[in-house]
Amino acid sequence: MTIPWKHGNSIRLLENGEEFFPAVLEAVASAQQEVLIETFILAEDPVGIELKDALVAAARRGATVTVTVDDYGSPSFSEGFLNDLKEAGITLLVFDPQPRAFGMRTNLFRRLHRKLVVVDQKVGFIGGLNYSVDHLLKSGPQAKQDYAVELRGPIVADLLEAMRNTLKPAARRFRRRPVMKPVPAPAIDKAGETSVALVVRDNDRHRDDIERHYRMAIRLAQREIIIANAYFLPGYRMLRDLAKAARRGVHVQLILQGQPDMPWVRATTMFLYDYLIKEGVEIHEYCQRPLHGKVALIDDEWATVGSSNLDPLSLSLNLEANVIVRDRTFTKLLRSRLVSLMNHHCKLAKPTRAPALRFWRLVAGSLLFHFLRRFPAWSGWLPAHRPALKPAAPTPVPVEHVQEGNHEAV
Repeated sequence: MTIPWKHGNSIRLLENGEEFFPAVLEAVASAQQEVLIETFILAEDPVGIELKDALVAAARRGATVTVTVDDYGSPSFSEGFLNDLKEAGITLLVFDPQPRAFGMRTNLFRRLHRKLVVVDQKVGFIGGLNYSVDHLLKSGPQAKQDYAVELRGPIVADLLEAMRNTLKPAARRFRRRPVMKPVPAPAIDKAGETSVALVVRDNDRHRDDIERHYRMAIRLAQREIIIANAYFLPGYRMLRDLAKAARRGVHVQLILQGQPDMPWVRATTMFLYDYLIKEGVEIHEYCQRPLHGKVALIDDEWATVGSSNLDPLSLSLNLEANVIVRDRTFTKLLRSRLVSLMNHHCKLAKPTRAPALRFWRLVAGSLLFHFLRRFPAWSGWLPAHRPALKPAAPTPVPVEHVQEGNHEAV
């Protein structure tokens, strides 16, 4: 399996909205040519409105601005919000818009779950954060713990290509609109010494790339594995790889949700606890706030940051994007953040001791786990369609901030 490494990059770790949002806004504020954004959720709240204002200012300076959101994650915008974008010449596209059935969204699968930004083909961002106020600590106990990275260097060209591939159907549909004209991509100079690879998951040629890269790195691990993931329901092969790594002496540590936004997530994940703990895997439950991160590190210089959970939706259905990073300095920093999380805000999970509880957890968890692992294949029986991109339109319903955790992992 060839890894598409790009060498000569710089990388900056961004933790939570307090670090991520100012970095994106600063990049947009300096934009002169082009701003491309893909996100699952763009909320019409203080965070989304601040981003909208920054994009409007960039467009009025002459930059081409295109934003793509998912119809399930971002179901409605007010007329005023959309008019501000339209008057500035900004294109706001909705991925796979579907009609509602009895008021309910029907596009449950194959969502655009990626979180990507490229500004002037010089700086890119990728991670797990959406544009909503619940990624800020000031939003209270439900504020999400999450990570992203800022990238400069040749890897930005790969992010740009991935985003333009998403936009191709819209570019054909709106080929007469000047805002959709592609900006010529210059050669991107080196910006550092970090090696980075962009790995995507789609429903075409890259159906299991992210999972395969995870598994390859786990199988090669010699000393340490730390995975922090909001929705941990991987397939049997990855579970087996983690167990084998622990048995050969690798220190395997998982940081999972201790206070999930959906109680059944923890109930299902706990089905795996006894098996993994028995094999020597440490499971740390993050209990301070909801965990929304999708990061991992292995040994001294392999790390990944992105949008992909380790669950059936992300690994089998959604459009996802992660970067893999080979850099000792970055891995050391990420490790220090995750170890601090484990030491100060997590509790170590223990195996179930009560036989009756162990039995019922085994039965209930097993049934739900096997259902969740198989429904991606079952969803393939549904009539297939090619997801479309259409301009966003105001809806008559009140604008709601959709919590990603309520529908991200099913």
